[in-house]
Amino acid sequence: MFLNRLDAAHQLAKALKKYQGQHPLVLAIPRGAVPMGLVLAQALDASFDVVLVRKLSAPLQPELAIGSVDENGWAYLSPEVAAMGLQAPYIQAEIERQMQTLKARQKQYRQVLSRAQVKDRLVIVVDDGLATGATMQSALRATRQQGPRHLVCAVPVASPRALRQVQALADDTVCLLAPQDFMAVGQYYRDFAQVDDAEVLALLAGQTRS
Repeated sequence: MFLNRLDAAHQLAKALKKYQGQHPLVLAIPRGAVPMGLVLAQALDASFDVVLVRKLSAPLQPELAIGSVDENGWAYLSPEVAAMGLQAPYIQAEIERQMQTLKARQKQYRQVLSRAQVKDRLVIVVDDGLATGATMQSALRATRQQGPRHLVCAVPVASPRALRQVQALADDTVCLLAPQDFMAVGQYYRDFAQVDDAEVLALLAGQTRS
């Protein structure tokens, strides 16, 4: 159990200590992981940025991920999509809906923090937890396409299944908890309050590029 995201980030930083001194780049998945990513960046003497991806939601179940999409439009679909009987028109409409959010965030975020260079760097992608792992999969794939030297996935908690899926996409995976009875990320935080865009923008505005 973590007190909140910052507590989880401090614990995660200890597990990532081996990367300190290698000028890593920490990429946080907005919005929840942004405060965490800043804690990690400070603890590891790292640069900081965000990686823009969005969950694709099931009909009438916004918290249930059926896949994810990155800011370039590459979409990952969960294997469960076929079993759920979801049709192509719904999936395409959901991709377009999430792309609108990504474009809006891209415009907002890049006004206050320029994009970091990924190529040939040690990159750590962080999120506050993995339920299906869909957004992390898109984040890792999008980051890999930019040519990092070493790609790390870092999360405080994950379902065992999601953890196995992301391990195939990263050079190293650091996860503090992967309980067999996992049900939801929020159950492992005493305080799992939403992080809004205003908070993210304020945090990004305080960063300098290195």
